[in-house]
Amino acid sequence: MTETKKKEITIAYILPFVVMGVFLLLVQLISVMLAQPMIDEGMQFTENPDSIYNSIYYIGLILGFTLVILYAFKKNIKWLIHGFILFSVGATLYYVFLPIFAIFMDESTRIIPSLVLAVAITVLLYRFPEWHVIDIIGILIGAGVAAIIGISFGVIPTLVLLIMLAVYDAISVYKTKHMLALAEGVMDMKVPILFVIPNHLNFSFRKYEYDKEGEREAFFMGLGDAIMPTILVVSANVFITRTDYLNLLIFELPGVGIINSPALGAAAGTIVAFAALMALVAKGKPQAGLPFLNTGAILGYVLGCLWSGVPILPL
Repeated sequence: MTETKKKEITIAYILPFVVMGVFLLLVQLISVMLAQPMIDEGMQFTENPDSIYNSIYYIGLILGFTLVILYAFKKNIKWLIHGFILFSVGATLYYVFLPIFAIFMDESTRIIPSLVLAVAITVLLYRFPEWHVIDIIGILIGAGVAAIIGISFGVIPTLVLLIMLAVYDAISVYKTKHMLALAEGVMDMKVPILFVIPNHLNFSFRKYEYDKEGEREAFFMGLGDAIMPTILVVSANVFITRTDYLNLLIFELPGVGIINSPALGAAAGTIVAFAALMALVAKGKPQAGLPFLNTGAILGYVLGCLWSGVPILPL
C-alpha cells in the first residue's frame, strides 16, 4: 500500500468525525444568536429561572417520555411516537423562525411565514427523510431547543441538569442499555433526533436498515449530545452579565454577536470533550456522549469564570 493510499483512507475515515464537530459548533453558534430574539419574544417557559426544581422537572419529563417510547416499541405502535415527533419538530421550527422573522416583521405578519415554513419543512421531512434533510433540520431544532431552555434555566439549575443527565446517560448506555435499544428503534423512524454522517455519497438513509453486525455505512450522533452542553453556553451568556460583574470578559464574534468568557469556555470545553469522545467512538464501540460533553462544558465554563474572576456559582 502506498503512502498516498494511506493518506486517502485516513482522510476518509476522519472526515465524518470532523463533520459531526462542525454540526455541534453550528448548534452552539445558532443558539447563541437565537437567545436574545427569543427573550424579546418572551419565550422563556419558567417563571423562576434560578429554581433547582426546573432541572428535576425536566429530568422527570425525559424519563417519562423514554418510558412511553419504550412501551410504544414493545406494543408495536411506533406510528404514534412518529407522529408526536413530527409534530414536535414542526412546533420547534415554528418557534425558531418566529423570532427570526420578528427582526424585520411586525407581530401580525410574522406568524404566517413562520407557520408556513415550519409546516413545509415538516412535510418535506415526512416525505423525503434523507440524511442531509435530517441533518439540516437537526441543526435548526437543536439550536432552537438549546436556546429556549438556555434562556429559561439559570446557570445553577443548568449545571444541576447537566450533571444529572450525564449520570443518567452513563447508566442508560453502560448499565441498563435501554438507550441503545431506544436509538435503534427511533432510527427506523427516520426523524431528526440524531445526526447522520454517511461514509460514502451513495448512502441513502431512507433505505438504511440498522444492522449491528454489518459494515458501518454511516456515523450517528444523538441530537441530545449537541443540545445539552449548549444549554450551558446559552445560559451563561444570558444570565452572567456585566451589570453584575464589571470585570466580566466579553467578545464580539462576527455574525454571532457578544459572547462572554464563561459561555465561550463552555463552548470550547464541549469541543475538546467531543474530540476525546470521538477518539473512543473511532474504535467501533458506542459511547455515552453526555458524560464527556457535559463534563467538558462544565470544566470549560469553570475556566471561563476563573479567567474573568466571576463566581462559578453566581448568586
